[in-house]
Amino acid sequence: PYYVDMNQNLFLQASLHSSDQNLTVFVDTCVASPNSNDFGTLVYELTKSGCASDPTYALFPSPRSDVARFGFNAFSFVNRFPSVFLQCKLVVCRYHDYSSRCYQGCVSRFKRNADS
Repeated sequence: PYYVDMNQNLFLQASLHSSDQNLTVFVDTCVASPNSNDFGTLVYELTKSGCASDPTYALFPSPRSDVARFGFNAFSFVNRFPSVFLQCKLVVCRYHDYSSRCYQGCVSRFKRNADS
């Protein structure tokens, strides 16, 4: 466990370990939950489809393409739960493949009207 105070800045890093030097990593979706075994019932979205859902969420420059750095302010679930667990989904792409998901950034998906 990592103990922090409320609203303290948290900085995280995800590293890709591969012998292939031509890969890059992208943080697609991160959700928090008070339960380490349930990321579906009570969750808080930090980012979804590469778009920040939390106003304190931010991506940071990385020294290498196989490392993603991001952060947000610490929070709790209405003081009823002592812990917050984080689950992030990352995407791995070919480095410099600008048509890949890794280079698209925030992807807003709009629902179409089903009428006519």
